[in-house]
Amino acid sequence: MRCTIVPPHILEHIARADDPALRDIARRTLILSSVHATERRVAPPATPGPVEDFAPNRTIKDAKNHEELPGDTVRAEGGAATGDAVADRAYDWLGVTFDFYEAAYRRNSIDGAGLPMISTVHYGRDYDNAFWNGEQMVYGDGDGTLFTEFTGPLDVTGHELTHGVTQFTAGLEYYGQAGALNESVSDVFGSLIKQWHLGQTAEQADWLIGEGLLAAGVNGVALRSMKAPGTAYDDPQLGKDPQPGHMDDYVDTYRDNGGVHINSGIPNRAFYLTAAGIGGNAWEKAGKVWYDTLTGGRLPATADFAAFAAATVAVAAGLFGDGSAEADAVRSGWTGVGVQV
Repeated sequence: MRCTIVPPHILEHIARADDPALRDIARRTLILSSVHATERRVAPPATPGPVEDFAPNRTIKDAKNHEELPGDTVRAEGGAATGDAVADRAYDWLGVTFDFYEAAYRRNSIDGAGLPMISTVHYGRDYDNAFWNGEQMVYGDGDGTLFTEFTGPLDVTGHELTHGVTQFTAGLEYYGQAGALNESVSDVFGSLIKQWHLGQTAEQADWLIGEGLLAAGVNGVALRSMKAPGTAYDDPQLGKDPQPGHMDDYVDTYRDNGGVHINSGIPNRAFYLTAAGIGGNAWEKAGKVWYDTLTGGRLPATADFAAFAAATVAVAAGLFGDGSAEADAVRSGWTGVGVQV
């Protein structure tokens, strides 16, 4: 599986650019991402530990611009700041993600059982990506021309760590609609982690994924927009955001594991519509429905959009009552993107 924050279609476009330096960086990033995709290990679901054991266990490692993992330890849980802003930000973002899942859903780390949280920073040279490899986070520094440091946006960390949550729960296959749901769930909770950290309501949130990651001069605001898929960027070097926001525009492709980074725009917008319809803090009701759907054992690993939508409607009815405003908002969110429930 290839669960990187920058989708391959962006890197493939850069790899055909006029700038030879950027071409080389993009090609190298694609190669390294493919290597880690084949090496990725998937752990079995864990049995959650007692709630009184909730405490983060963070370790930050430094690859020193090499490509070997995990690198040298530069900060452990409770240790003093290193003075390296990238390493210290990675440490902080692990903590925010841990605190979010504990506060919002009483989840003890990524696996629900106190999994130690490890991040490697300064991976590779000009590496234009960040990823979860089944065991830890890995961040590149970006090339400085198209992408800034990947530890910058909190939702990048939240997105990638949520791939771990999915790994330990529903285990959604990384292909086709199940894979697009896997990507979408990571966008959903990446955005919710940022909203929770900033104290934003659904109305106040920007619903962007990777806002601040694009370097100055790039014509775009983020990697993806959950509110308006297809509008995040339109740049000569990156290409144009190809995400659809409705089933009428679903992209049938064999590339990118069946379009997992493209068609995720459809369930992304369904969640946005649901959260906007409910209002207030999106992690409290809409997020609770998505979280319980993901972790409740009712989803097959091959779930398509229709199956996931039906499951969310059933969960909402169980939480808030059949015919409740919340359940109606979930149903309207899905029908708003052309998925009938």
